[in-house]
Amino acid sequence: MGFEFVALSLPPLLIGLFAAVACALPGNFLLLRRQALIGDAISHVVLPGIVVAFLLTGAVTTWPMMIGAGAAALLAVLAIEAIRRAGRIEAGAAMGVVFTTMFAAGVLLLEQSDTSGVHLDVEHALYGNLESLIWLDATGWASLLDPAALAGLPPELLRMAATLALVALVLALFWRPLKISTFDPGFARTLGLPVGALGLMLVALAAMAAVAAFDAVGSIIVIAMFICPPAAARLMTNRLGVQVALSVLFAALSAVLGYVLAGYGPLWLGSANAVSAAGMIATVSGLILAAGALAGPHRRA
Repeated sequence: MGFEFVALSLPPLLIGLFAAVACALPGNFLLLRRQALIGDAISHVVLPGIVVAFLLTGAVTTWPMMIGAGAAALLAVLAIEAIRRAGRIEAGAAMGVVFTTMFAAGVLLLEQSDTSGVHLDVEHALYGNLESLIWLDATGWASLLDPAALAGLPPELLRMAATLALVALVLALFWRPLKISTFDPGFARTLGLPVGALGLMLVALAAMAAVAAFDAVGSIIVIAMFICPPAAARLMTNRLGVQVALSVLFAALSAVLGYVLAGYGPLWLGSANAVSAAGMIATVSGLILAAGALAGPHRRA
């Protein structure tokens, strides 16, 4: 039983946990800036960039995916501005057109590509494949101290852990300017803070978290990780530090409960098949948010 947990359950559980927390951290500031749906936008526009990076390299690797996602995001910004100016339409309408078009293009590219050699297909791109990120070289808890076994860890685990560490470090270093520019941009400008650059940095962190979490939860489920834990935390407090701490707690709870319920919940109900771990994590996140909306002390704040 110990071997099965370490090899089959521990890596996916940790990857889901790291992904949920890495998305929730910048999600707090996006929520307070009324930009929560930027996570949705990012998940839509980066898909074709990730697919093109895969088609060019033939592998699902970190840096090509990040470069492809960044290029796709830049293309989306340019397209939105071009449509807004040429058609003289509202920016929101231009964003809607570009986001859906690029997302559809990514799906079409996937459908027309040969992805038989890797676990990258339309379903994986949309909903992730957390259950497949297992540790084949593990032989039990002793493998955690075995360098040879550790070399066989799923690369997604190391990538997600590094992403979480980087996101947390950047937010810690820029905590005060981010806090001031989030609550009072005008005052932040009078202090000489680069409000625009801070906003761009926040979006970049969100994009990094979304791309890193791509293998685990896909480009759709990640939206719940950006929005639900921070929104639930906001309903519990009006203090930023407490909100961020609560969002991390809710994200971790969603990841752990969601993974466990996805694997064992159907068995407890008499079914022989498990369900999507990423989907269950998002479901638990939504239930936590619903509980906060019903009973949170600051739900009317």
